[in-house]
Amino acid sequence: MTAVPKRRLAALSKQLAEGIPSEGTFEELPRIRHVADNSAGQRIKGKVVIVTGCNSPIGIGRASAHQYAQNGAKAVYICDYDDKYLDTHKRELNQLYPDVEIHPVKVDVGEESQVKAVVDQALEKYGRLDIMFANAGVSGVPNTFEHISPEAYMSTMRVNALGVFLCFKHAALAMQKTGADKKYPGGSIIGTASVAGLRSNAGGTDYSASKAAVVSMAQTMSYQLAGTGVRVNAICPGVIETGMTKGMYDAARTRGTERKIGQLNPLQRGAVADEVARVALFLGSDEASYVNGQAWAVCGGLSAGHPFVPGKLA
Repeated sequence: MTAVPKRRLAALSKQLAEGIPSEGTFEELPRIRHVADNSAGQRIKGKVVIVTGCNSPIGIGRASAHQYAQNGAKAVYICDYDDKYLDTHKRELNQLYPDVEIHPVKVDVGEESQVKAVVDQALEKYGRLDIMFANAGVSGVPNTFEHISPEAYMSTMRVNALGVFLCFKHAALAMQKTGADKKYPGGSIIGTASVAGLRSNAGGTDYSASKAAVVSMAQTMSYQLAGTGVRVNAICPGVIETGMTKGMYDAARTRGTERKIGQLNPLQRGAVADEVARVALFLGSDEASYVNGQAWAVCGGLSAGHPFVPGKLA
């Protein structure tokens, strides 16, 4: 047997190596078999997590770090290039969830050495990495294609596409490592894409292209990691009130038109970051054990149909 097949055999997930065993019977009926623990409990108990793009006080990264910590993570690395609020976030998380180890790290996701360093840090300290949420992103050029320079286009791609790729790459390698505390390879990798990566009119050319790349990477890498138990998915938010959209929300509130934000989706409202963080929690947990290679829209239904005018036949 050559080296490659041997590595593939060694990297088999627990489900492929052991199967999903019987849990007995009830009155001659087979009991329901489970992969995940009880949903009412701590849904990622004992897992080691890295989240990028955590600095914004109203962002998806911070909200997700809270969900992971609240649900029993052993350690959460909160990362961002802008580290202004990271220590404040750490103090808050320590106060709310004293049993969770919180590590604020300044990371430029476009620099491979920095991404690898935080992944290596988690492996060295805990011997495992279970969840990578590659959430860091920039809004790009808020204008039409003719106003986007090559330099601006590549700047957007550097963070939104290359940065996600580097997080995916090093997380995938780390999640295949096993040890005394982790008998089988496996883990969940999540990237923040956007409805702009699925449909037109939700972002600029550079931004939309970068988010479509995240979807494609999730799909492609899920197949490249076949059999390892490492899942890769993309979250595609719609209109969410975050640091990235704060200017739009502030302007709408000043004009008294906040009610119009999100009016084109069936829920007819925007969302808050926690509504996306709940999906990131699910995808990171074993409850999502059969969700892989997907672009999960969290958009109030915006991506479900064609544009329409409220009150008229769509």
